[in-house]
Amino acid sequence: MIKKISSFGDQAVLCDFGEEVTKEVNSNVISVFKIVQSKISNKEIIGIKNCVPSYNKLLISFDLQLIDLKKVLHFIENLNFATESISQLGKNWKLPVCYDEEFGIDQENVSKSTGLNIDKIIDLHQKTNFYVYMIGFMPGLPYMGDLDSSLYVPRLETPRVEIAEGSVIIAEKFCCIFPRKSPCGWSIIGRTPAKLFDQSNKEYPSLLSPGDTVELYRMDKNSFSKFDPRELDC
Repeated sequence: MIKKISSFGDQAVLCDFGEEVTKEVNSNVISVFKIVQSKISNKEIIGIKNCVPSYNKLLISFDLQLIDLKKVLHFIENLNFATESISQLGKNWKLPVCYDEEFGIDQENVSKSTGLNIDKIIDLHQKTNFYVYMIGFMPGLPYMGDLDSSLYVPRLETPRVEIAEGSVIIAEKFCCIFPRKSPCGWSIIGRTPAKLFDQSNKEYPSLLSPGDTVELYRMDKNSFSKFDPRELDC
């Protein structure tokens, strides 16, 4: 499962699961992540501060005043994955997206790049059952795959200084949703009124988590303006 474990600075280790970016590899990352988090919660290990999963890596940071590198390595190397009963089932979310041209400002460019008309682009985008590989770049931002290969487009040559909160963006095999305003170099094809990050929610500030799946459904501009985030279906 873990291909390699190496020190990452003096207070962290990096668990390497290989170079591929696939659901199978990522599910292994999430499995170890959940097991370690469970053992931290149950106080079976003291001194590990945080675990951060990515596509195919897991960064585990620790407090040198409470635990040393040798003990952390021993802990990871002796995890018994065969006997752990951590559920790998993520939540399945249904999120609305408005594809009005005011929000999907790069639809024409995506159409030119892919050779598909805009209706087909939207149709393929909606039909994708997205898998959340990781949360990164900023709090609450999901990296979702796997986009239909017909919609693969490169990153923009010149990134935008700022895009709107809720922007639904694509590049290569991934789709992301921006939880707040930010610079971005991906193509914008729509916008969601769903709130992906809520700082006031101390326990679960991020709506989505690694291992979740996301279905998108189309909404019109009028419904967008009236949407209540409490209506989200999971």
